[in-house]
Amino acid sequence: MIIAPDDAVLVTGTSEERRRFMDSLLSQLDAEYLQHLITYNKVLQQRNSLLKSMAENRQSDTSVLDVLDEQLLAPAQYVFNKRRQFLVGFLPAVKHMYQEIAQQPEDIQLIYESQLLETDFADLLQQNRTRDLSAGRSTAGIHRDELEIRFHNQPFKSVASQGQRKSLLFALKLAEMESLAQEKGFPPLLLLDDIFEKLDENRIRNLLERVCIQNKGQIFITDTNAERLKEHLEALAVNFVILTT
Repeated sequence: MIIAPDDAVLVTGTSEERRRFMDSLLSQLDAEYLQHLITYNKVLQQRNSLLKSMAENRQSDTSVLDVLDEQLLAPAQYVFNKRRQFLVGFLPAVKHMYQEIAQQPEDIQLIYESQLLETDFADLLQQNRTRDLSAGRSTAGIHRDELEIRFHNQPFKSVASQGQRKSLLFALKLAEMESLAQEKGFPPLLLLDDIFEKLDENRIRNLLERVCIQNKGQIFITDTNAERLKEHLEALAVNFVILTT
């Protein structure tokens, strides 16, 4: 597993980035989830192509659309149920991990948002059919699920500092690593690639304590400040080797 600066889009980017994160993790934990997700995306693509064609050609026959809607139901329900069940335990773990790294009373909320939390998917498709036909695409479904992140009741990416954003990124990735370790029976190899910029010394220390002491796996760290890294690792009294280039 790699944590790198580009991973910041998980926190600052669109809902698609966070869905991709959820799907990647759950696909590694559950092969059936991956199959249902593949099926859903394949049928969704066919549905979108049909909707676009119907909008362009002003077609009114919805018989094929009815068939595709029916094919979407089972995979969508499986993916939704799995996401909801998994996130019940995962999101509190992320929040706890964030607090360990920050070591400050910061009010962070992580909320799973899905249209299926309020409405049966079959009903949802029917309710949005006119809108879908007009837009030429599927406007409702699990492909619009979101992992909303709020900070003191405001959008996290709008108000959080660089250090807070990185702390949340680490919390998400480390919670992912723990989930994989529990499922596989061994911790993944971890690479921290130049991720200490914009972090204060306390957050660096707390992060290293989490990955170097509480984590039992092997870790590789790249950093531009060898002396700083050495001081932190020596303070933790862990075995390490520093290679410079």
